[in-house]
Amino acid sequence: MRIALVYNQKKEEATQQILSDDLDEPPSSQGKASPNSPLAPLTLQKPAINQVSDMYAEWDTLETIDAVRAALAEVHDVSLIEADQNAYAKLQEALPDIVFNMAEGFYGASREAQIPAMLEMLNIPYTGSDPLTLSICLDKSRAKEILTYHRIPTPRFYVVNDITEIDNNPVQFPCMVKPLHEGSSKGIYNSSIVRSRSELLREIIIVLERYNEPVIVEEYLDGREFTVAMLGNGNNLAVLPIVEIKFDTLPQGVNPIYSFEAKWIWDRSDAPLDIFSCPASLTPKLKNEIEDICRKAYTILRCRDWCRIDVRCDTEGKPHILELNPLPGILPNPEDNSCFPKAARAAGMSYNQLIQAVLLIAAGRYGLIDISPLPHINN
Repeated sequence: MRIALVYNQKKEEATQQILSDDLDEPPSSQGKASPNSPLAPLTLQKPAINQVSDMYAEWDTLETIDAVRAALAEVHDVSLIEADQNAYAKLQEALPDIVFNMAEGFYGASREAQIPAMLEMLNIPYTGSDPLTLSICLDKSRAKEILTYHRIPTPRFYVVNDITEIDNNPVQFPCMVKPLHEGSSKGIYNSSIVRSRSELLREIIIVLERYNEPVIVEEYLDGREFTVAMLGNGNNLAVLPIVEIKFDTLPQGVNPIYSFEAKWIWDRSDAPLDIFSCPASLTPKLKNEIEDICRKAYTILRCRDWCRIDVRCDTEGKPHILELNPLPGILPNPEDNSCFPKAARAAGMSYNQLIQAVLLIAAGRYGLIDISPLPHINN
């Protein structure tokens, strides 16, 4: 087949930029407290560490893009199209048989949906979820509202659009503070767990100012955390071996969360942390519970072809859905600790087989080919 690989390439120089936000006083835009506000007397503290810019954290390196291209090129004719302002014209001219979509987008809460929306306008088949599912999953609150309606366990939460809403908090401390629609651990730092009103205010202001978007404040669950790779559709939906995040391998004294520091700073390909266990050591009961809620969440939110779902247990060991990632990271090198390829390897799939499987699953969904059962997976 003629395949177009559509991507956003990471700007390496920007990922090395050091931010120097001065948070000794409340920032001056939407997060600022008025002189008469009860928030005004609080003194904000600077984050504990300098933070590497996460502006392009969701985008892929040239290494990853080339690895996906090479995997597809083993069987197909592959062209590369960058997901920039010229993408629509390039897609219209190329008219490939199918697109392998790994474009994250840059602007707006619906950025992950932009390329799929173009492809639907052009009637070009593509891998992965549709624009609606991508937009809902990127907006953590909308996804959690739907899961809650369907009685899928997910941590309690509320959304803050302005710091004057801080005292509307129905979530008890400690809690997590995150940007509402970011991925790749963007905006989730070691300081994002808050245990007091002043810490909550500090983190809310950081998110409002740095990301210019609403904040989700979420109940903190202190149990084990897992990430679950899903592959397929309908009756052919497979749950790959579950990955557990081992927080005891993080630097001593840090919070047990998969923060931006844990993902991109402390865990490096030249000095990888032994932070993951795959397959995770699970009782049959817990394994079945995790797989069950992940299958239900995948189906309810109408994910297609593949998705990685983050799960965390509460004090009693009950698993809850944290979020769904229908455009999962797929770094090719095992040293990079990318969870979806890690789960695929545990299922007996090479990196190239994983990429080819995603393409074939999508092609089968469009009726371009006939596939049954899922290719390459050792059940």
